[in-house]
Amino acid sequence: MYQRTSVGLDVHARSVVACGLDGETGKVVERRLTPQHTELLDWIRKLPPPVAVTYEAGPTGYGLARFLDSEGVACLVAAPSKLQRPPGDRVKTDMRDARHLAKLLHLEQIVAVKIPSPEQEAARDLVRAREDVRADLMSARHRVSKLLLRQGLVYYGGRAWTCEHERWLRSHKFASLGLQLAYETAFDTMLATVDRRDRLDTAIAAMAADSTFTPVVTRLACLRGVSTLTAFGLAVEIGDWHRLTGRSIGAYLGLVPSETSSGQSRSQGSITKTGNGHVRRLLIEAAWHHRPPYRPGVTLRRRWDLASPAARARGQHGNRRLHARWLSFDERRKRVTVANTAIARELAGWCWSLAVLED
Repeated sequence: MYQRTSVGLDVHARSVVACGLDGETGKVVERRLTPQHTELLDWIRKLPPPVAVTYEAGPTGYGLARFLDSEGVACLVAAPSKLQRPPGDRVKTDMRDARHLAKLLHLEQIVAVKIPSPEQEAARDLVRAREDVRADLMSARHRVSKLLLRQGLVYYGGRAWTCEHERWLRSHKFASLGLQLAYETAFDTMLATVDRRDRLDTAIAAMAADSTFTPVVTRLACLRGVSTLTAFGLAVEIGDWHRLTGRSIGAYLGLVPSETSSGQSRSQGSITKTGNGHVRRLLIEAAWHHRPPYRPGVTLRRRWDLASPAARARGQHGNRRLHARWLSFDERRKRVTVANTAIARELAGWCWSLAVLED
């Protein structure tokens, strides 16, 4: 990408600070603008063409980048964690940030993130809303169970949060009006959260069965521990799998160990935890399913029936390989959390191989 003028934007909800750097004359033009896209475009068109723009990925989203691209202005959304900044630079202002982005763009040192399509972003928001409800439900259940525990009431009738457990919860009545009201509020909140979760699960299942992500979801579901919800979450969060490889996806998701090496010494630490944390959590949870003995059940076989023979064969190979890895770690008495992280890293590679597989 060639540009004469490099524009760095520090974008906020109520203001945009812009800095334009002319690569031929070295002239710097700075301006504070409103977030209105048309006003920003009018200012950009007054600069010497061709013009390229960059701003940091953040809570303002990708609307500005999509608008500028539609108007023929090249725009890169910079990954904040990849921006180079001198260690001694301790002064941070909006104008200095915009100026710094313009310089990095001029030097071609911007590492851009992949801009999702509006459909992919909407599906991603749906998946993340389901994650939020999952966390809310866990908190609501804890509040109910701990309120009862303070009153000496513990459920011993089997698994918790089943229909039988719910009937047991409904049977409690307290003499104190304040305690009864507190319990009813906590219980009603839990039931409302369950309803929200179920509605989102239904919407995700419908979208996974009939959308642009359906082929990838069907292939990913051939792996053990990757249900429809997990497969759909992986598909919408990563989007374009072809920009990655089987070796790079682990580093992209922060599942590789950190390292500090100097001279002849080499020291490895915990995983880097960079990249998409939502995908990393899904893979960590899915990796635990490969530890028990590999006996395909009815649900997994039904998912296999929906996939192509090539995807089914690769999924079975991956399932056997990952279970064998678990057995190897258990024989070496590897700490289970460390072993599971290693399994998740390899599971990411198997997911990539299925996602890019041609049916």
